[in-house]
Amino acid sequence: MIILKIGGSILTNKDAVSEVDTKSLKRIASEIKSSLDNSFKELIIVHGAGSFGHPPAKKYKIGERFDESEYPQKRIGFCETQNAVKKLNMYICEAFIDEGLPVVAIPASSFMRATNKRITEGNLDSFKRYLDKGFIPVIYGDVVLDEELEICVISGDQLIQYLAKNLNPDMVVLGTDVDGVYNKNPKTHDDAIFFDKFSSLDDLDTFEGTTNVDVTGGMVGKIKELLYLADLGIESKIINAEVENNVFKVLENEKVKGTVISRGN
Repeated sequence: MIILKIGGSILTNKDAVSEVDTKSLKRIASEIKSSLDNSFKELIIVHGAGSFGHPPAKKYKIGERFDESEYPQKRIGFCETQNAVKKLNMYICEAFIDEGLPVVAIPASSFMRATNKRITEGNLDSFKRYLDKGFIPVIYGDVVLDEELEICVISGDQLIQYLAKNLNPDMVVLGTDVDGVYNKNPKTHDDAIFFDKFSSLDDLDTFEGTTNVDVTGGMVGKIKELLYLADLGIESKIINAEVENNVFKVLENEKVKGTVISRGN
């Protein structure tokens, strides 16, 4: 089984609200289809919320504590955010289906709960059943009910961690808009140093997020989730999904520039 996360920054236009990057989406769908045509693979796809989900989540401060009097507004914010990410998922699934990929959406908000922004409930039997029937389950960054905060955002990166911890995949891959992990943001620092392997947050010089609005923690948030998996003995890899054929190559287990997240040497 392979868990593939495609970052929202790849699938949406970063500088516009709720706009799909149709060229990137079609290319990635085509690369996935080409790999599955080569050989059968059990695949789960996770995608980020990108410019669809982050703006309303930030506007309504989803995941922050609030007074009871604010609940009516927070409910609307929850619904706006859920609706926004659902729209993005619909566009993504449509492109994948057009490419001949049997994807089925399983929204986190429909079956997951959290406590203080961490997933504490979420039965994955439906994923197993869909996989057994040859489908490709698709889940994405979403809003869920929270035992302590009432509502919160669950990132695609936390979903990867939860899925991998419970389903024990053979491969975990994150497709982002950079080649992997650097000691600082390579988009703003020409002297940023690239890591082939990464095992500790102590190796980072700065804790900058990605260059677009992200309420889920940016690259540091991704690394933290993957280091947790590394502690469980599950290795993962961060690659640049903007580079043509990288998604195809990584699914085929071919050499692709990227950062392996592991606690080993």
